[in-house]
Formats: sequence, C-alpha cells, structure tokens
Amino acid sequence: MQILEQETIQEIEIDSQALLSTNDDLISFIQEIPEYLMEAMSTFIDKYPNWDQYRLMQAAISGYLLQKGVDSRLVNKIYFKSMFCKKAFGANL
Repeated sequence: MQILEQETIQEIEIDSQALLSTNDDLISFIQEIPEYLMEAMSTFIDKYPNWDQYRLMQAAISGYLLQKGVDSRLVNKIYFKSMFCKKAFGANL
C-alpha cells in the first residue's frame, strides 16, 4: 500500500511540471464519501460560511499531499491560496 502511495506521489510530482503552463485549469470529479464525513463537512461549512465545499476539498487534498512529502510549488500554492485567501478572514477585508 505504501509503495502505491509513493508511486502516486511521484506521478503527481512529474505531472506538476506539465501543470505549470495550465495551472488555471480545473478538473471536476465525483466521489462517493461516507455519510458521516459529508455530515461533518456540512457542519463545518455551516459553522464557517466563508468556506465552501470546493475550497474545503482543495485545502484538504493539497494539505494531505504536502504532509505526505509532495514537493510541488503548485500544490503548495493551492494549499496556501485556499487557507489564506481574503475569504478566509470574512467580509471585513
């Protein structure tokens, strides 16, 4: 399992160079998640209305990849953009 994770991370690192020219492209995907996870996500978004499901997923995925050792400026940029954008601080800015 860990070997598969390392291969996936290496593929992401290789693909990150290709993304440099198209970093504004978005890809949509559908994924089933457990109901309790969806409820937790909805509760979080209700508590913090400046977050939405897209921003939460981008922050979660990019944060996870960074924790697992992905060394990509693009992933880092997505993480910090989702965590520290003006929207993160509410309507006061």
